[in-house]
Amino acid sequence: MAAVAALAPGLLFTPGQAKSQIRAKNVDARTNAAFSGKDFRAWMAEFRNEAHATGISEKTLDAALLDIVPVKRVIELDRSQPEFTQTFREYLGRRVTEERVQRGKRLLKKHRDLLKGIYTEYGVPPRYLIAFWGLETNFGDHQGGFRVIDALVTLAFDQRRSEFFRTQLLHALKIIEQGHITPDQMTGSWAGAMGHMQFLPSTFTGHAVDYSGNGRKDIWASLPDAFASAANFLSNRGWQPGETWGRRVSLPEEFDIRLATMNRKKPVNEWSRLGVRQADGTALPQADMKGSVILPQGREGPAFLVYQNFRVIMRWNRSVNYAISVGLLADRIAGMPAAGSFRKK
Repeated sequence: MAAVAALAPGLLFTPGQAKSQIRAKNVDARTNAAFSGKDFRAWMAEFRNEAHATGISEKTLDAALLDIVPVKRVIELDRSQPEFTQTFREYLGRRVTEERVQRGKRLLKKHRDLLKGIYTEYGVPPRYLIAFWGLETNFGDHQGGFRVIDALVTLAFDQRRSEFFRTQLLHALKIIEQGHITPDQMTGSWAGAMGHMQFLPSTFTGHAVDYSGNGRKDIWASLPDAFASAANFLSNRGWQPGETWGRRVSLPEEFDIRLATMNRKKPVNEWSRLGVRQADGTALPQADMKGSVILPQGREGPAFLVYQNFRVIMRWNRSVNYAISVGLLADRIAGMPAAGSFRKK
């Protein structure tokens, strides 16, 4: 999900989830009572006034909000997100699969000309856009089947994260007001992430691009718009053309573990002096660009040296594991060899 930490699909249920589901039922009982009574109608009337004051027309408000019914399933999904228990190896194993790599290679070749033009304009190499596409929606297969306005109304009225989703709802209405999509065509995840790249509405209004030139920014059905919008987001967030995201490295036995943090940046040449090597034991390239050593699975797991573009990927999703997945998948799609086993030493 672009620009917000997202719970990735396919996570395992955990022992703690049973308790969270009990709590969810209690909360749902209160929420459903509010949805069915005057509280929701009063909230909707007040929200419409606010939206109208920001420039949303009554025509758009009627089209999007008239007779809207909150979706209980959205609350259930919000309350029952499983706790994150996957190891780094399990996380990578579910995302950087051989099937996804091979399909990514085919799609990279299929859309080469389009992606080359986007690269020229925004500086983001094609392999990264294919990798994001693969991780976000499995190359467009799973964009989400919820009516986004319904989901956002439900979450905006609910008290748990109402301010955040109220803002997203206003952005969604702005997108409809501008004529990019109709309320019924605006589909996405239960949390409001939309299109091939799973943009939140605020990410859309800030970074979406009409690359096809038809007057609409269509991240749902237009791959040119979806790819260019993703590239524009990354460029706006500080993507460095010509630089890689990072690489797997090996650390000396005497390496000071306290240096392994995103908060500690050093030039590559300085990491070399500290004994950091490429994964195969050869010397790091001579470079002054700064990077950070990270250990996503602790001292006994793999080590990575990551650069500015890795930090930009984390502006898309604030998960170290997700960002590494993007980088490794992009490398594999471009024909680079696998980074090796991620089992414990």
